[in-house]
Amino acid sequence: MKCLRVRAVMCAAAVGLLAGCGNPGADAVDASDVPRLRAHAADASDGRPRMVPPTGPRATFTPFRTTGDDGTQVVKTRWHGRKSGFTGDIWAWVPPQYNQPKYLKSGFPVLIALPGSWGYPANYWASAPFALEERIAEWSQQGKTLPFIVVMPVLNPGKKYYDGSDIPGQPKMGTWLTQDVPDFARANFRTYDSRDGWAFMGSSSGGFAGLKAVLKYPHRFKAVIANGPDTAPDSPMWQGHPAEMRANDPRWLARQLVAHKGPQVYLAFELGTKEAAVPDVKRFIQEYTGGPIHATLFEIPDGVHSGHTYIQRMADSLHWISERMQGPVPSV
Repeated sequence: MKCLRVRAVMCAAAVGLLAGCGNPGADAVDASDVPRLRAHAADASDGRPRMVPPTGPRATFTPFRTTGDDGTQVVKTRWHGRKSGFTGDIWAWVPPQYNQPKYLKSGFPVLIALPGSWGYPANYWASAPFALEERIAEWSQQGKTLPFIVVMPVLNPGKKYYDGSDIPGQPKMGTWLTQDVPDFARANFRTYDSRDGWAFMGSSSGGFAGLKAVLKYPHRFKAVIANGPDTAPDSPMWQGHPAEMRANDPRWLARQLVAHKGPQVYLAFELGTKEAAVPDVKRFIQEYTGGPIHATLFEIPDGVHSGHTYIQRMADSLHWISERMQGPVPSV
């Protein structure tokens, strides 16, 4: 399940610094059937979104690749997580709207995008073949999705699976993903203080980490797009720690959330019909969602366990969570 492979068709910009070679090898994606977003209100207690200006300290960014003629870029930095103690690479991108004058007083929603497989030493969602950032720019300008800030951290500290968790005696990768990475976004960008502005997206092992994060911390994160995810922890490093393993099991967390009757969370699953995970994910949706846990499934005909499969329905998934999140508000 945790072997999400990426094609080697890589533009030079995906492995070096700013190269400006575009994305000629990007997957073909048809989003023509995705409708425009409906107007909707936030969950904020006073009905108004509360923008949080960058708190600092600001990161030092290096250009990674150009994503548009407007000068938007994926940038890269190395970030020390003060709460986890882990230091790792993070890639980030802000949509074109972020720097437009009418939005300069507005916050933006944050999408924490996680890769599959080891998720180390790179995060492939920053790379050209998937063109995730270009697609979000296009879809948001068409009014089909929100213009997310995309934050793309390394998933693991090395080539081992940590299940996006604080496994006893190991680097605190759960704290890294759910506290330090959001702190990085708050330090550098205009965000929201409500969970309406925070979501995860991930594939395979990253899908598990995102799914678990939203179910474990529903007061911090509102939604997740889980692509071909594992639905149970399976790192060999859990051996001898059954209680901690259960506390990081999406199935147990879902039961707890239902028992507590909320808050409401939104889980969008993507699956290729040829994936081995199909029965497991469908069973999870049937047995562990409902009540405050809202779930939808986007299936990709003949799709396999690959990011190149999942990008095909990403517009649908992003539209679905966008309908339930807070977008930027233009100045009057």
